[in-house]
Amino acid sequence: MLAIVNPLIGIPLFMSVTEQMDSAQRNRAARSTAITVFTVLTVSILAGEFILGLFGINVMDFSIAGGILVLLMAINMLNARVDGGARISADERLEASQRASAAIVPLGIPLLAGPGAISTAIIVAGVSGAPQHKIILVGLCVVIGLLTYAALRASRRVSRLFGITGMNIVNRIMGLILAAVAVSFIMNGIQRLFPILATPLPAATATVQAQ
Repeated sequence: MLAIVNPLIGIPLFMSVTEQMDSAQRNRAARSTAITVFTVLTVSILAGEFILGLFGINVMDFSIAGGILVLLMAINMLNARVDGGARISADERLEASQRASAAIVPLGIPLLAGPGAISTAIIVAGVSGAPQHKIILVGLCVVIGLLTYAALRASRRVSRLFGITGMNIVNRIMGLILAAVAVSFIMNGIQRLFPILATPLPAATATVQAQ
């Protein structure tokens, strides 16, 4: 979840949006973005499966679709596309520079807590129906929100420290992690749709096939 939210992705846009703000205003904007990310992820975890059920979509189907979406975003990140590809359009970026609520839209949604992050939150929440599982995930959302706030509040220092090359390296590493996560989502969805694929081969059959 941290890899797909990736607060560093929001730093360039955050800096351009808050360029004319003083320190206090930038801190408030960073806080609004972090709260937005936390809220979207938490709602996805607690109510995502219920919302899918209203549309007749089960978690297995969503796991495959979400995995494909996350994989496409991971490929864009591996190609060092700072905005993660389809996260935010040019029109949204232009509008962000002209509105006071840009910390919520499009910074919080869809740049950081976009379709990929929502899909990931719903899928990981569906791994277990135990209440403590979701409590742990909500706790992780708090951590992600705090990291987002810290990264945006220190955006100018982070930008000077990493530079363009450093940011691209971090995005590629996150993209590689996301690619592996996406493949796992897709495989889990396929195995739940076709349980026979998850059944281990008998030792003798596996040996014959290997030969």
